[in-house]
Amino acid sequence: MENIMNSNINSIAVLGAGTMGAGIAALAADKDCKVLLLDISNEAAQKGKDSMISERNPMLSDPTKINNVEIGTFENDFELIKNYDWICEVVVEKLDIKRQIFEKIEKYRKDGSIVSSNTSGIPLRDITENMPDRLLSDVCITHFFNPVKVMKLCELIPGEKTKPEILNSLSTFLQDIMNKGVVNAKDTVNFIGNRIGCYLILKGLHQGKKAREAGLIQEEIDGLMSRPIGLPPTGLYGLVDLIGLDVMHSVGKNLAINLPKDDQGLKYVNLPTEEQNMFDSGQLGRKTGGGFYRMQKLENGEKKKEVFDLGNLEWRDAKKVAIEGDLSMMLEDTEKGNYIWQVMGSTLAYAADLIPEIAEDIVNIDRAMRWGFAWSKGPFEMLDEIGPNNFINKCKENNISIPKMLQILDESENSTFYKDGKYLSKEGIYMGIE
Repeated sequence: MENIMNSNINSIAVLGAGTMGAGIAALAADKDCKVLLLDISNEAAQKGKDSMISERNPMLSDPTKINNVEIGTFENDFELIKNYDWICEVVVEKLDIKRQIFEKIEKYRKDGSIVSSNTSGIPLRDITENMPDRLLSDVCITHFFNPVKVMKLCELIPGEKTKPEILNSLSTFLQDIMNKGVVNAKDTVNFIGNRIGCYLILKGLHQGKKAREAGLIQEEIDGLMSRPIGLPPTGLYGLVDLIGLDVMHSVGKNLAINLPKDDQGLKYVNLPTEEQNMFDSGQLGRKTGGGFYRMQKLENGEKKKEVFDLGNLEWRDAKKVAIEGDLSMMLEDTEKGNYIWQVMGSTLAYAADLIPEIAEDIVNIDRAMRWGFAWSKGPFEMLDEIGPNNFINKCKENNISIPKMLQILDESENSTFYKDGKYLSKEGIYMGIE
């Protein structure tokens, strides 16, 4: 409890009792914080509270900690937030609704309380536009990843007027009490993890059509985009099935509006034709019983995996594919190597061009991808494994302009981004990792 006192946070009001809100509330309750969980109705708030102790997938490690959670409604109990140190908004991803909630928060909260939004993509400056300085000095974004109990990452994003002591207090609490890996991001579209992770997914889907035309099947693409290059075993299509094509569709729409006008990702914000047709027909992934893959129960009780073949738009038995190799495959002149270069290589180049736009240093980007997307290494750690000079040479061979951080590395006459426990800064000098 001593650490809680050091961070000045002993209680949290969570506004929104859906999956994310309940997850954040449960994590705080597990750590013996006083928790208020509000939603539009008592039924919605109770459902969120009940989900914390569900038999199938409990959010609480100790069911008795449910007693730390009080519930209520926005209409009847909003003023209770005056008793809480941190108010975390986790309502639907709609700007007008978030702004209404924030105006109400400012009306009832106590002096010095911290206010945050768990938005995954709406800029903080839009949520807080024209709001009082009292709020602007105490506000930030805390972007947790789902499921909150499992995923280590929490992106912390200040506003233009956020007081440093507010960020420090919240960062300390998130790390020491909630056991999160805090990454310092900036108020840019999709922050760090989703900016890079969604680029990889969308570029992968677009490049998939060319790869299939060149003879690769979807299972091979998933085999390439998984363990051999340090990504989770779901691969590309399996990951989209897990996330949902509907989510990727809305992510693309948000990126189309908010990406800088010269951003490489703008070419890939719309789903390719086949995937768009799947979206239109409601074939979204696991949540609809099938997307790119589905499990079929046979008469004898066994299950078989099927794949939706994007070539002929028919279901067929999924093939087991074993692919050996590592990141260096992207340097090879083969169909598989070319796909990895066009997708993973392109993503590494994209990440290397986003400092200082989305983060001040490579460490925050690497941590975001490891902790939020379960990559075995972050982009700059991957570049070190490939050999940054090998990557630069491949860029030159393909007439690709050298990304900023690779230019800085090249001009500094160093050969790796990490060396002797230090990282290469955007100024081209090695700095200690905090």
